Amino acid sequence: MSDPVAHQGPAASDPASAAENVEYRVAHLHDRLAAEELAELGVRAEVRAGAVAVTGTVPSVQCRETLLRVVREELAGLTVHSDIVVADTTRPDHAEEL
Repeated sequence: MSDPVAHQGPAASDPASAAENVEYRVAHLHDRLAAEELAELGVRAEVRAGAVAVTGTVPSVQCRETLLRVVREELAGLTVHSDIVVADTTRPDHAEEL
């Protein structure tokens, strides 16, 4: 019988290498978000307690869906927690009291 860990590569057996891989993938996600159709610079992705937290505000529901699709593509196989808020751009229905 063979040892299954031996066939998984260095990232699976070396926690430091696995952490570097996650950081690299998060950095690549930031690059995609800034460069592609979204151009979302207000969204953050950070490694926290073994998972990736994606937070921020986007201008529309469509933008949120596109963002989450890109996150799923880039971070497939990782635990991801998202807290993406859609900005409320409707006009107020009453005057603000100061």
